[in-house]
Amino acid sequence: MAENKLALWGGPKAVQNDPGNTFTWPIVTEEDETAVLEVLRRGAMSDLDVTMAFEQEFAAWQGTRYTLGFNTGTAALHAAMFGVKLGVGDEIICPSITYWASVLQCFSLEATPIFADIDPDTLCIAPGDIEHRITEHTKAIMVVHYLGHPAEMDTIMAIAQRYHIPIIEDVSHAHGGLYKGRKTGMFGAVAAMSLMSGKSLPIGEGGMLVTDNREIYERAVAFGHYRRFDDAIKSEDLRPYRGLPLGGQKYRMNQLCAAMGRVQLKYYDNRAAEVRQAINYFWDLLEGVPGLRAHRVQAESDSTMAGWYSASGHYHPEELGGLSVTRFAEAVRAEGSVCAPGVNKPLHLHPLFNTCDIYGHGQPTRLVHAHRDVRQPPGGLPVSEHIGSHTYRMPQFKRYYPDIIAQHAAAYRKVAENYAALLADDPGDPPELNDWPGNLN
Repeated sequence: MAENKLALWGGPKAVQNDPGNTFTWPIVTEEDETAVLEVLRRGAMSDLDVTMAFEQEFAAWQGTRYTLGFNTGTAALHAAMFGVKLGVGDEIICPSITYWASVLQCFSLEATPIFADIDPDTLCIAPGDIEHRITEHTKAIMVVHYLGHPAEMDTIMAIAQRYHIPIIEDVSHAHGGLYKGRKTGMFGAVAAMSLMSGKSLPIGEGGMLVTDNREIYERAVAFGHYRRFDDAIKSEDLRPYRGLPLGGQKYRMNQLCAAMGRVQLKYYDNRAAEVRQAINYFWDLLEGVPGLRAHRVQAESDSTMAGWYSASGHYHPEELGGLSVTRFAEAVRAEGSVCAPGVNKPLHLHPLFNTCDIYGHGQPTRLVHAHRDVRQPPGGLPVSEHIGSHTYRMPQFKRYYPDIIAQHAAAYRKVAENYAALLADDPGDPPELNDWPGNLN
């Protein structure tokens, strides 16, 4: 049938309708503009009043005692590391598949990253690959709720408690997500997250740190918030140094972003729910299609995909005659939809963690304060190293428009059902599907 002919071969595209604002993000309204202009017009961009109000509202929404705003998520994660006293010669275990800002800051604290493999289903750190990496030097475990999927926190927490190691949660992809009914960011000793404009909770640019531990909170204040490192500090080891940031950083949140954040937070839960409704509908339409699986939580698990940041799917080439995900994605794009192969590339293979001498020590930075050669060559983390050919990024629906979503689902179904027509000239997947930074930050 002509209508089922792949668009690559001249058939009609599956996606015909203008998407309108289906993919528009962030949602910026007059309320956001008014809030930002109020700060701008009184010249309060570097003050603290709006940011502190945002922090209080965020703490109430998150359910934590302490919340601290930062200029980026990278800075918030940096302060979280300082908060748990990560320092010289310490090791921090982190999944290899994540954005670099989950762990790279540890170099400036003279600590060493140790990478763990990921679970092929959740794409988060594999609980079974953590314990054997723990040494006497392990000071923290970084858990990333990757692409909105909550990590398997029950098992990870049990390991951390057994060894008395604090967990830092990177919630940059999972604001407000649930793991068995409990919010991500509520399990570890401290959590931090990006709030940049592409995130599910977008405020322009910024980050947030949340914790119930006063000492961690005060250390985060001391690290980069000199105007707040004052007489309110209770930690005895910090009090003698009040007035200057111990980390030499200036990490406060710009109040233009804080103002936008207050408005965005008011509507976030409803907007995130609509995103989940839209993407779940997409996946429901593709249920049972060979080669394609949803990257999402089980419906009965009392867990959620938060705001479903950078929604992705699992790809099973063996069900499609071995068709590469690269060729599959090309055919889907020809149908008018969105599809890009792979996710973030594994960090353990990046030159920064193997050969780069960042600070001029005369040897790779990762080895300067390590107690052994901790580099992890190819073959060490097999799931992380091969996950690119088994994943793809899909349309990032931000609104529940069933007709438009159905057309995009039809594009995926059409290509999967006609995979045989793509096999003859399939070039296969290239050695590298993504650059390391990727588009997932």
